[in-house]
Amino acid sequence: MSFLKVEHLSKAYSKGAVQIPALEDVSFELERGEFGSVIGRSGSGKSTLLNLIGGLDRADSGHIFFRGDDLTRMRRPAVVEHRRFCVGMVFQSFNLISSRTALENVTLALLFGRVAKRDRRARAVELLDTVGLAARLSHKPSELSGGEAQRVAIARALANRPALLLADEPTGNLDSATSREIIELLVKLNRGHGLSVLLVTHDQSMAESVSHRIIQLLDGRIINEKVQNSTDAVV
Repeated sequence: MSFLKVEHLSKAYSKGAVQIPALEDVSFELERGEFGSVIGRSGSGKSTLLNLIGGLDRADSGHIFFRGDDLTRMRRPAVVEHRRFCVGMVFQSFNLISSRTALENVTLALLFGRVAKRDRRARAVELLDTVGLAARLSHKPSELSGGEAQRVAIARALANRPALLLADEPTGNLDSATSREIIELLVKLNRGHGLSVLLVTHDQSMAESVSHRIIQLLDGRIINEKVQNSTDAVV
């Protein structure tokens, strides 16, 4: 049984009376513990693909099997559980709550994950320490650098121990040095903690340096898929 299996996935959006295809007949697999990257120019369907896998949107046709369960056939409550406990999502714009501290942003995710109140703070501190922010617990997003804010977002995404981390252009708002640090953190989580990762990026060379599997999209279709040995994918 595949960890993640996408079969003939298609999605279009309406613009007036016109249907604009975002994905057309996309099929691929991601094995447990793999670091996968989805590359392609803007408008190629990368973010749409991650949103469908993350349960933020519904496909028009096709299937998404996650650990054997078909996400496209789930009822809404089951999709909510999938988003909450099976996947963690990281976005380009961080999406942190500006009025809350780093610790509170992560703790809130634990609240939604139904973690007991007495355990939330310790778990949030542990997660922020994992991403290198043990000294920034009480800082709000406006008091953090872009790289630090993204680290908080990653800690929040890990709050409920997801099996798959979906990262949608997580370095898009960062300088090159900070971008490399964030990618190195994702690789650490993948290699050191066994977390499966699916990354969306424009940076093909970076994807080739860290990924076990690279999926290239153009106009909503896969035009190339490359599988590398783990020894080929290095930081």
